[in-house]
Amino acid sequence: MQKTTTFLMFAGDQFGKAEEAIKFYTSVFPGSEIKNITYFKEGEPGGKAGAVKHATFTIDKQEYMAIDSPGHNFTFTPSISIYVHCDSEDEINHLYTELLEGGKAMMPIGSYGFSKKFAWLADRYGLSWQLNFGILEF
Repeated sequence: MQKTTTFLMFAGDQFGKAEEAIKFYTSVFPGSEIKNITYFKEGEPGGKAGAVKHATFTIDKQEYMAIDSPGHNFTFTPSISIYVHCDSEDEINHLYTELLEGGKAMMPIGSYGFSKKFAWLADRYGLSWQLNFGILEF
């Protein structure tokens, strides 16, 4: 079992989108899978019926957890991002195109001097991603 796990809370404007996001992420990254999703039942405290109570999934064999939370009015911030080491230019181009759809580029894909090819974006759910192909030189 891995020692730390990234935990994604879909709250505020993203409440109710945890399952959609999980299905999207596991479709974009090969070697990914949904391991478990449980849902809130009608009248159950702490959530709304049908919302994700708890989910575990993997992105390229790295485990993540997610929930829908109606009780919070905040969302993701770019100060925390998922960093992806890409093995090829085809991979970074594919991930950039898929993850950017409906999102916004903070640093469009390109060469920034510290890397051959790099991008930083927020996806349609507001989750921040840094994509890199090449050796980082700081």
